[in-house]
Amino acid sequence: MGDTMSRAIPISYENVENYTELGMNIAYFRKKKGLTQEQLAEKAGISRSHLSSIEAPNIVKPMSIELLFKIARVLDIQPYMLLKFRE
Repeated sequence: MGDTMSRAIPISYENVENYTELGMNIAYFRKKKGLTQEQLAEKAGISRSHLSSIEAPNIVKPMSIELLFKIARVLDIQPYMLLKFRE
């Protein structure tokens, strides 16, 4: 049995837009709360460069549900708000 967390997860082309929207939503709510990337990253327990790559529209950076929950908690919003994409 291997560590499932260390295995790469293939990203389908259809999901690229979802990761972009997720990153844009995180950036939106972070700015609305008046936080810098450094501040949000520190409070969520990740590096600023990790958060930067999540928010970057030209990078597909998968993230765990746990991290999504942490970020939502720091931003004082419900997690679903980060997953609410434009139609």
